[in-house]
Amino acid sequence: MCRGERFFLARGFTLIELLVVLAVLAVLAAIVTPLYLDRVDDARETVLRQNLVGLRQTIDQFHRDKGRYPTQLAELVEQRYIRAIPEDPITQRADTWVLVPTRQGDARSGVFDVRSGAMGRARDGSEFQQW
Repeated sequence: MCRGERFFLARGFTLIELLVVLAVLAVLAAIVTPLYLDRVDDARETVLRQNLVGLRQTIDQFHRDKGRYPTQLAELVEQRYIRAIPEDPITQRADTWVLVPTRQGDARSGVFDVRSGAMGRARDGSEFQQW
């Protein structure tokens, strides 16, 4: 084996080749990252809608069973209608739900509805607090 052949076998990548590969990876990452972040936002909004539907159904079930509305969401957990108060995926907290009381003057006041306490707008332009 001559000296030239050994040099040829031990040859690595040049700086230009490495820069081209890094540039291609950077372009791919720049294309994929916004798509990924959009999907994360979509997923959070979907989970928020599902949590609101679930809480509203649970409140309605409580009302059908007990003849009154719960005083707080914690009462739904205490009475084992739900295992835990769900987390608002936008605020990432379980204590930011906005409780809508029954009509004024109703002797059996309680939680009639629940809304998100998240500030801001959804991707469709509606406000989270109006859901």
